[in-house]
Amino acid sequence: MNDQLMYLIVAVVVAVGVIAAVVAFFSVRNRRSERLRQRFGPEYERTIGTTGEVRKAETTLQAREVRVERLRLRPLTPDEARRFSTEWQNVQARFVDEPAGALMQADRVIGDIMSARGYPVGDFEQRVEDISVDHPNVVMNYRAARAIAEEHARHPVSTEDMRQAMVHYRALFAELIEDTPPAFWRDAESPVGAERGRR
Repeated sequence: MNDQLMYLIVAVVVAVGVIAAVVAFFSVRNRRSERLRQRFGPEYERTIGTTGEVRKAETTLQAREVRVERLRLRPLTPDEARRFSTEWQNVQARFVDEPAGALMQADRVIGDIMSARGYPVGDFEQRVEDISVDHPNVVMNYRAARAIAEEHARHPVSTEDMRQAMVHYRALFAELIEDTPPAFWRDAESPVGAERGRR
């Protein structure tokens, strides 16, 4: 076997190895992208829009996962779930006569539930990012509700806008208490608990 043929064989082997490595790299990256897309849902596309780049967005979302994995999150106890369900009923009842006050109270109840479950509740944007890891389908609700509440703080918004904010808060409320042990849902007398128990 002459030297030229040997070099040709080596070059072909190296080229095949490089191609295999590139294919494997893109395969791993595609699987990662699909996993993140499945986990984060609409938040995946939103993060791409915010960062302007798929790779940067995926790095951001992976960092969120790592951060949330380090938190000591837990479900509510049955007693906590009962207490928060009662508070939520009070919020909804208050909305009839005092929608603006109910809106502020709803935001506070959501913050209290998050705190009880182990989420840090200092910075709103950080709170939203943390929530997006395990509750991606309602994180948009949280942003929308807070946006309406902040707009109302600057100048009054319509009652319909406040009602929509309450709907958004309610969706997040339902998600945050859904991991409560099943015994609560069997015993619950509140409309929220009873509704959950029938699912």
